[in-house]
Amino acid sequence: VQLQASGGGLVQAGGSLRLSCAASGRTFSNYAVGWFRQAPGKERKFVAAINWNSGSTYYADSVEGRFTISRDNAKNTVYLQMNSMKPEDTAVYYCAAGGRIMAPDHWGQGTLVTVSS
Repeated sequence: VQLQASGGGLVQAGGSLRLSCAASGRTFSNYAVGWFRQAPGKERKFVAAINWNSGSTYYADSVEGRFTISRDNAKNTVYLQMNSMKPEDTAVYYCAAGGRIMAPDHWGQGTLVTVSS
C-alpha cells in the first residue's frame, strides 16, 4: 500500500490544521493507521492511531483532547484534526499503517507542520 500524506503548513499557536493520509494499492481494511511526528533533532514519536475495522482510537498524552483522528471509508483516507496547536507540535508528520501501529509496515512521506508562537 502507498500512503500519501498532505495538509501540513504554517499555523499560529492556538490555530488548527487537518492532515490527510490517503491509501492507494489496497484499502486500510485490517490495518491500524496512525500518525507519528519527528521534531528537529529528536526521535520520531507516536501521535495518534485508529483501528480501521473497529474505529477505536489511540492518542499520545501530549495531544489527547486537542487532536482527533478519524477515517473516511469511502475515500480510504485517515485524517488528523489538530486544534489548539502549540509551538511544540512543530514537526514533520508521517502517516503509517500496518498490522501493529507501533511497528508499521508502510510509511508515507512526511508533511511539515510549523506552529509559530
